[in-house]
Amino acid sequence: MKKLKFDVCVIGSGPAGFASAMRSYDFGNHVCIVEGGNMGGASIHNGVLISKTLWELSSNYSVAKRTDRGYRASGLSVDYDKVKDSVCEAAREREYQLLSQIETFSRKENSSKSVTLVRGWAKFETNKSVLVTKKDGEVVEIEAENFIIATGSHPRKHPMLEVDGERIITSDHILKLKKFPKRILIIGAGIVGCEFATIFANFGETQVHLLDTQERVIPFEDDDVSDYASDRLSDIGVNIHHLAKLREVRKEKNHIDIVLDYKDGHTEVIAVDVILISIGRVPTLKRLGLENIGIELSERGLLNVDENCRVKDNIYAAGDISGGVALVNIAEMEGRFAAKAIEGKITFPLRYRNISTIMFFNPEITAVGLNEKECQKRKISYKVVFYRHSLVARAIAMRETNGFFKLIVTDEENPKILGMRAAGLQAAASIMYVTTVMDHHKQHIKDIMKTIHPHPSMTEGIVECLRVLVGKSILKPEAFPKHISFKTWSA
Repeated sequence: MKKLKFDVCVIGSGPAGFASAMRSYDFGNHVCIVEGGNMGGASIHNGVLISKTLWELSSNYSVAKRTDRGYRASGLSVDYDKVKDSVCEAAREREYQLLSQIETFSRKENSSKSVTLVRGWAKFETNKSVLVTKKDGEVVEIEAENFIIATGSHPRKHPMLEVDGERIITSDHILKLKKFPKRILIIGAGIVGCEFATIFANFGETQVHLLDTQERVIPFEDDDVSDYASDRLSDIGVNIHHLAKLREVRKEKNHIDIVLDYKDGHTEVIAVDVILISIGRVPTLKRLGLENIGIELSERGLLNVDENCRVKDNIYAAGDISGGVALVNIAEMEGRFAAKAIEGKITFPLRYRNISTIMFFNPEITAVGLNEKECQKRKISYKVVFYRHSLVARAIAMRETNGFFKLIVTDEENPKILGMRAAGLQAAASIMYVTTVMDHHKQHIKDIMKTIHPHPSMTEGIVECLRVLVGKSILKPEAFPKHISFKTWSA
């Protein structure tokens, strides 16, 4: 059996794994990455990059179909095979960037540090060695002083439905579809379910049904935000089945019958061609042989990690498997942190506050910090302003006013920002402006308001939100009650 020795072995090449490997390389280590699937993990091939490329293409197509801007595209059509080709090209582009970097830093004669990729599935033999089984059956033993587990996650199984990869699918099978389905049922109205509903509806080739067991989509957000998301989904033709439960699925020869029971007591039967299950993800840990090194999982099937991402002794973990927020940016942060912890170079603890997120709906919705529900739960008094893009000059110029800024601040004379929600044009860039301000927590909004923004720009709308909160806005809530709302809540 071939044996290889390294300083650090990273199991998994997704966001957490690749980031931790490169940070370990920075510290002068010989690093091994073990990957049994595609380079870059699910994040590239069955996750974020695939879905967001599809979302971008679908959004561009939906804009091209519009006829309210003085121009009209003729002969517009969409070919699913060519859409898939474009998406696969994006995935390959990212994968080969990662591979190119690994080859650049591969072990060379007399090199003091390196990165080596070993293809195969790792299983712990001891806490200092794993056996890697390659696709051809060859087994390689890898010894390392420290290990970082970053094997990510996979779609959660549905208790009633067996995935066949063709008619009943998960996000892993999107690119295996041979054409746009005529009718699709998406089970799960969380962020990912709503994103795929948006994608298929934007292309206009599929009748989309979204099964929502609760009263509104993204229920963790404030009602005005979740209602906005729901309205926008309905605007593009998504049929949202609120307060409904799946009773029965009947596979017929040319379609699938779905029986839905509603909370009010009535039942509805609908026909679809494909069911997409989107009910969350679970950690990928089964093949690792953790029992061989005395590691047990939590009740939720996760690895228990301490404040330094350590599982036990010389074993560390990062990303979806460790129970934090399942986001790419968080996985990368944890992966880099684990690499630093191994070297004893931790200067400040992991910080999960002010994590900004994007929900790729129609349009995109971004979030950072607390919302009203969270403030009220924590008994934090606050002021909040809701400011529609219909009053923002840049949005008016771009003929795209269907968006908003929602800003929440402390209820004091010179408030601090508690959180923000934004939807529409440049929402991600806008949220990062506020996120940066929030990270410099000593800054009060009267100081922030001194910054002069370029005109016309979307962030001018944020400045106006701040001015509304202190009674100094150019456009007043009294004059535009349908476009600006302002209120105070006291604990």
